[in-house]
Amino acid sequence: MGRSNLGELELIVLLAVLQLGEESAHTLAIVDAIQQRTGRSVRRSAVYVILQRLETKALVSSWLAEPRPERGGKGRRHVRVEQAGLVAVREARAALQNMWQGLEPALGEP
Repeated sequence: MGRSNLGELELIVLLAVLQLGEESAHTLAIVDAIQQRTGRSVRRSAVYVILQRLETKALVSSWLAEPRPERGGKGRRHVRVEQAGLVAVREARAALQNMWQGLEPALGEP
């Protein structure tokens, strides 16, 4: 891997943001996507902290969307994966693929 070593949940959050797309990627949607795709329960606060960490690393950027139409509606913070984030995801995928190679016998698979 390169300089951007990602933790498991950091990688999962980045993948969820990519899958949702920048117009739909906000904290609650990210939490829902992770729970639906992995079956893992994850707290909004954990995703929020990870998004802050990823933004500090310049792997994602965020902006505040227009307020929602209901009375007292607040704008949601949307997230996009930046070029450095794409590079980090690609590096993580390559490293994991390399680690899986040749494990079939150890896993009892043909």
